[in-house]
Amino acid sequence: MMRTIALLLLLALAGAAWSGEPAAPAADPRLEERVTAVASELRCLVCQNQTLADSNAPLAVDLREQIREQMQKGASERDIIDYMVARYGDFVLYRPPFKATTVLLWTGPLLLMLLGLVVLYFRLTRRRAGPQAELSEAERMRAKTLLNDPGDARPRG
Repeated sequence: MMRTIALLLLLALAGAAWSGEPAAPAADPRLEERVTAVASELRCLVCQNQTLADSNAPLAVDLREQIREQMQKGASERDIIDYMVARYGDFVLYRPPFKATTVLLWTGPLLLMLLGLVVLYFRLTRRRAGPQAELSEAERMRAKTLLNDPGDARPRG
């Protein structure tokens, strides 16, 4: 019984060890809300499929801290986003703008779908217009015999 309790206690402590570090307590809840709003508009450069607000990567933590420091100095949300874009390019934006450098990003899925439909159309039309196998007279007679007498469908040798 004591071993079971000790094992359960160790498992509970192991779970706490894996939980990671908690978020820093918010000294100013309004500031933390603004930091989270800006971090939600920026992509984590390590994870690439998460926002800075969602990521726990060390770089994301550092970038959130930079956002917090800039806001404490009085920078606006737009100034911070412009700074990040100037430093990391449009890739840092979670929703990049539609412009010449990102046109393929926005139109790529549509172009791939259209290309797939064109390929499908040509493959289907080629299959329909394919060569029809002509039967010889002996093969026609055999098919006619088989169709008229289904019980006699054994191969003839």
